[in-house]
Amino acid sequence: MTESLTEKKPLAGNNVINQVAFVVRDIEQASEAFAKLLGIPKPNWFLTGDREVSKVVFRGQPTDSRSKLVFMNTSTVQIELIEPNQEPGTMREYLDTVGEGIHHIAFDVDSIKDRLPVFEENGYPLLQSGEFTSSDGRYVYVDTLKSHKTLMELLESGRDTAPTTDVFTPLLGTNKVEQLAIVVKDLDATAEAYCRLLGVEKPPVIHSGPSELTQVIFEGQPTDAKSKYMFINTPLLQLELIEPGDSTSTWKKHLETQGEGVHHISFVVHDMDEKVKLLENLGYPVIQRGNFWNGKGRYAYMDTIAAYKVIIELLERY
Repeated sequence: MTESLTEKKPLAGNNVINQVAFVVRDIEQASEAFAKLLGIPKPNWFLTGDREVSKVVFRGQPTDSRSKLVFMNTSTVQIELIEPNQEPGTMREYLDTVGEGIHHIAFDVDSIKDRLPVFEENGYPLLQSGEFTSSDGRYVYVDTLKSHKTLMELLESGRDTAPTTDVFTPLLGTNKVEQLAIVVKDLDATAEAYCRLLGVEKPPVIHSGPSELTQVIFEGQPTDAKSKYMFINTPLLQLELIEPGDSTSTWKKHLETQGEGVHHISFVVHDMDEKVKLLENLGYPVIQRGNFWNGKGRYAYMDTIAAYKVIIELLERY
């Protein structure tokens, strides 16, 4: 199956990012934390099948890679937690080289046989493949790390993504993940790659506002926090691409210390000061806060990495 690079068609056949997956060292602790965050009962993990069942192939070689998995369905995206064993596999490799964090985002596809060649023809080779343990389905990871700063998973299955009905009060008052934000060195190049992936037109570049408007405080000190942004909308999740400027900011620090990649996930709240205080009392201090570039809201980045393996951003819109 061949598709032109110039056609505005999603490479996966759709542009619905419906899963965000985290690699963790302790799935029990991570499950408990995420269940509290999302306001759902803590699910039990399960172990993927052995080599005969899962048929995992990593970088062209069969492997005994197995993982403990948890799936948490929200009103939009599914959160997946993965604790890999010590055998070769993309999750084990990520944990050993990067540490805990967001390993991939996922798309459901009708046919991996049809869709994988499209990714390969666009320069995104197969990294790992396998079969599902408890359902008739399969998955592949394609290597989009250089271009998209995270991996993509294609899922061919009838998996259950319906939101959990037994919902308690989420920690932040909502369990809707609003944004996934990625820090990049070259905004235009990364945006081009994502727009090609998603089959959408490139949105306009947004420049950070003047400091008297944004009033950014980073690690307790005022800063211009110069940067360029781009927001790419998908049906369930907004992608935010951020290219930091020369002034100090959490984005610049991330780029200098960790390189390009996922910086934070966002939740929209209606009582910013209350939620900031709540998280601070739980041991998650503010990293950076300020006003939107256009003055139509404010944000706060909270240091939630220890519990949630990623920074959580609180957004309050006016």
